[in-house]
Amino acid sequence: MLFFKLSAFYFFYFAAVGVYVIFLPKVLHDLDYSALQIGIVFALAPLMRFATPFLFLKHIKLNQFVFKTALFLSIFCSISFYLTIESFYLFMVNNAILGASLSLILPYLEVNAVKILGKDRYGKSRLFGSIGFTVISLLLGQFLANPYVAIHYYLAVNILTVIFALLLLKYDDVNHDESITDEPFSFFKYWPFWVSLFFMQLSFGGFYNFFTIYETEHGISLQMTSYLWSFGVLCEIILLYFQAPLLKRNLLNIIKFSIAITIIRWFLLFAYPDNLALTFFTQSIHAFSFGLYHSAVIIYLYSLYSNKKLAQQFMYGVAYGLGGFLGALIAGWLYGEYLFLYSSIFSAFALIFLFNKRLPNKDI
Repeated sequence: MLFFKLSAFYFFYFAAVGVYVIFLPKVLHDLDYSALQIGIVFALAPLMRFATPFLFLKHIKLNQFVFKTALFLSIFCSISFYLTIESFYLFMVNNAILGASLSLILPYLEVNAVKILGKDRYGKSRLFGSIGFTVISLLLGQFLANPYVAIHYYLAVNILTVIFALLLLKYDDVNHDESITDEPFSFFKYWPFWVSLFFMQLSFGGFYNFFTIYETEHGISLQMTSYLWSFGVLCEIILLYFQAPLLKRNLLNIIKFSIAITIIRWFLLFAYPDNLALTFFTQSIHAFSFGLYHSAVIIYLYSLYSNKKLAQQFMYGVAYGLGGFLGALIAGWLYGEYLFLYSSIFSAFALIFLFNKRLPNKDI
């Protein structure tokens, strides 16, 4: 029953992410938002994801009360979309609050997922998030007749996310006062790992924001590019299902391998942008550069820090928050023939920092 509830949570959480990142930009465009306004709106979520964890260093504890508050606040913000979406400034504030609430939900439950399911079953549950993202991308595209349809879908899947998140609280036996009883959280103790997380996500800026444009400009059709996206997610789902034996090995080495093959992935996209077979091959690497990498990072951080929830918060904040925000900006600045060469260089920096002796290099 726990496995089902957690898998359902992942499914609906990432279905909501799919509505937000795939369809909301088109909704705002249809409502006459300028490109600059759309960029500002979508920069707020990663910025809040980065900033929010700092409040939890000394001032707030991520306990059940805060978690429930974040859940209900996300529903409030989803409902407020109807009232604020036609006003840029109100919608901007609404998205900032939503970004802050979402920055708490996933880190809280990821700790319990790793603790209760372990390495063997975590990936098999997490893969339902990828399925939810894919299903909503295929489904909503058929029904997006007017802007408010996307908001209907977002509210519906967000409510379902909250329902399953609340059902999971009965399994929550993690000490919520761990930040008081255990050693203080410190970036500096394992600072090379945090720098590596940042550079790895920075390297994804070109892929997440410009892959479609990059490939279509090199002669790959839009339809074929959509197949490339779907193929990458499919490979990710397959690896998440079968990754358990790999995660029993040296986690730091797995992370290094995932980054190394990502360096190759970006370089091949730079060198052969119009070679369809090689592009499909680079998309298959997504299974390692995102799926396996993400799982290994989650479990490795779980082993490094006693304040496990805060560690997960900062993982999402530093990587997907600050790294995602600057990755998008830098990719826009660097876009052109050498975009993925730069991405390859960024991921190479991510690999280099992992060879620092501060990082425990053993089976965990």
